[in-house]
Amino acid sequence: MENVIAKRFKESVEVKNRFLKENLSKLIEVVKLIAQAFEAGNKIFFFGNGGSAADAQHLAAEFVNRYVIDRPSLPAIALTTDSSILTSIANDMAFTEIFARQLRGLGREGDVAIGITTSGTSPNIIKAFEVAREMGIKTVALTGNDGGVAAKVADYCLVVSSTSTPRIQEAHILIGHVLCEMVEHQLFLKLVP
Repeated sequence: MENVIAKRFKESVEVKNRFLKENLSKLIEVVKLIAQAFEAGNKIFFFGNGGSAADAQHLAAEFVNRYVIDRPSLPAIALTTDSSILTSIANDMAFTEIFARQLRGLGREGDVAIGITTSGTSPNIIKAFEVAREMGIKTVALTGNDGGVAAKVADYCLVVSSTSTPRIQEAHILIGHVLCEMVEHQLFLKLVP
């Protein structure tokens, strides 16, 4: 048992180190994108399925409340939280529309849509990215594997190079926390990433 536990920790560290090596400059670009959106009076949308839906809610909460420093609330919305909206759209239209339809109603040009998908192939995330592009909303994909279709349709793609869903999810929450912290620093401590 000890060996398996130690192996899982080692795998998680290796995946995160590889992500940093492969994506640092992209991560900085996304920090700047989010900070600029907030400075312009725009908002951020988060969405995902399953564990990624939980991550979407977690990260939206960090922006709305605070992450590390006391500061004003920032406009971030998780499109995964309203069961009436989600089930209405899924029932009346299609499950692939659950995030896209909300973006149509809530989004505007200059906003940022962040889709979290370990596979990079979730049809409802891809559809949301397509709608966002039509609306002038910048898109960011947090993915795993090789990025999947999301890497081709998103404006920015942060790929965790792993085929292990748990390791990808662990990296995604770290990425989200780093985004929150660096945006806070850039906006409120006036540090440039």
